[in-house]
Amino acid sequence: MTRAGIVTVAGFPNAGKSTLLNRLVGESLAITSHKPQSTRHRIVGIRTQDDVQMVILDTPGLLDPRDSLHAAMRHAALAAVRDADVLLHVVDATATIPESFQAAASLESPPRAPVVLALNKIDRLEPDRRDALAQRYPEAILISAQAGDGIADLVATLAARLPESPYLYPDDELSTQPVRFFCAEFVRETALEQLGDELPHALACEIEEFREGATPLYIRAVLHVERDSQKRIVIGASGQQIRKLGQSARAKIERFVGRPVYLDLWVKVLPNWRKNRSAVRRLGYGDPDRPA
Repeated sequence: MTRAGIVTVAGFPNAGKSTLLNRLVGESLAITSHKPQSTRHRIVGIRTQDDVQMVILDTPGLLDPRDSLHAAMRHAALAAVRDADVLLHVVDATATIPESFQAAASLESPPRAPVVLALNKIDRLEPDRRDALAQRYPEAILISAQAGDGIADLVATLAARLPESPYLYPDDELSTQPVRFFCAEFVRETALEQLGDELPHALACEIEEFREGATPLYIRAVLHVERDSQKRIVIGASGQQIRKLGQSARAKIERFVGRPVYLDLWVKVLPNWRKNRSAVRRLGYGDPDRPA
């Protein structure tokens, strides 16, 4: 009998959730960045191995909404929590460990799904600190999503909690999301890597055109920023920054799709888009007005 179900990965920003998703599926599907709140969507990764299929949902970090974008992100995270067959609560082991997932997520009642606690980033701790955590939280699994420590134990624990079920998707699928979605994420990830700390939260990427039948694959992508001064930073002197950004992003996309790509990259100002409900919806972040 096979097992299959939804594993929702949730926790505070910068806990290492996206790195863990990429580790579990063996593919760089989710943006990884030292900058918090880099995950804005519910990212779907599929791991099928040893008669177990995990549909893994990487979610935006749990936070109190400060604008329309944050409201949409929290809604996406909590919707994924409700969908879960197993809830994987990822906590940065070098930070304060919350009392429970219910407290961390500010939920009125405990989640329906069983919760597996994973204390991440143990590679950054001294052995005595790791031993102390293991004794204090005997139910937790100590892992390093970056280095791979504890991942086998984590996979076994998650698999045992999934229901007996036929596979939900073909066993060679890695995600349910379209290629153009990941192309936009690769562009935004590259921008996060190359640009200063004043820009990450003001950046959004939109794919305006995606000609899959063209050779090379033609993609017109737009990086939206909130102010003219930010646009100048993205473009750089004589267009040097946007050329560098485009070259790196194109290389990532080509590795992902396995074919040559022509990336036509533009920058536009969409004033205060994070506070604009219609702009947040248009850019694919969901409806900020829906209750969490």
